[in-house]
Amino acid sequence: MLHLDRAAVAARLDRHALLERLRRAFASDCTTPVRQSYAVGGDGAGKTLLLMPAWRADGSLGVKLVTVVADNAVRSLPAVHACYLLFDANTGMPRALLDGTELTLRRTGAASALAATYLARSDATRLLMVGTGALATHVVLSHAGVRPISAVRIWGRRVEKAREVVAALKAIAALEGHCFSVELCDDLESGVAWADIVSCATLSSTPLIEGRWLRSGQHLDLIGAFRPDMREADDVALTRADLYVDTREGALAEAGEFVQGFAAGVITPEQVRGELSELVRGIVPGRIDTNAITLFKSVGAAIEDLAAAELAVENTRNVQS
Repeated sequence: MLHLDRAAVAARLDRHALLERLRRAFASDCTTPVRQSYAVGGDGAGKTLLLMPAWRADGSLGVKLVTVVADNAVRSLPAVHACYLLFDANTGMPRALLDGTELTLRRTGAASALAATYLARSDATRLLMVGTGALATHVVLSHAGVRPISAVRIWGRRVEKAREVVAALKAIAALEGHCFSVELCDDLESGVAWADIVSCATLSSTPLIEGRWLRSGQHLDLIGAFRPDMREADDVALTRADLYVDTREGALAEAGEFVQGFAAGVITPEQVRGELSELVRGIVPGRIDTNAITLFKSVGAAIEDLAAAELAVENTRNVQS
């Protein structure tokens, strides 16, 4: 069985190629049961185990196992760890074990950027990244591959961590050939007002983005807050924006912004205009008004992991041949 560690996964998942593979995946048929989530140690312990399966009947079958430990920051460790096991769907034989953490980081950034190709203005140049976890650099670099990003600001609750992300992003961007500037954002409200795209990747349980800060033409990309008791944006943001999700089945049941918004009666499921597969297939149009505020909420879809794992394994064959 093939084993791809973190470095091997990174080397085999070019950002542009991965984004296009996700576009193809969301346009195809794939079985993706709603992921299973378990509170390890009970509710309030801050530890979650996620199981995310996906398969094509005559192709591949895979499952990702993810742990999320909210207070890992105090241990100087990432909050999210994962591994991915890929099988042959016809025989059931295991084909590969991949580092799921790197796979998750890259496919999550690619999925947000894919949504932005339909929802963010084509002339979006300024990006605010809210959150300083391992996802931050991947999200920024993926967006910079689909929009003419010239300036990036990083905001985090811990200023010293935000400075670390600024430094890391400058180094990686130079290696990957990007020319955008990167600086610290020390005031979230002014940072939101400044940005054309606002991306959030946090484990916040209370809203960080206030809808009253938003302006016309912006795109709000909400990646964190994957449980009903979490959220990154307030109810005003939901009511002001055109709403889209990665998958209705997942986001409407798990995303705190929507679950809490439904419970409060500020929005209804019918107000969600489309999911990523509908954008890719042209069933819904995406952004049609340059002045609209668009909001994309993702909680993660197993189809993304399966597509990324297949691509990594295919590229291994290319490397060996």
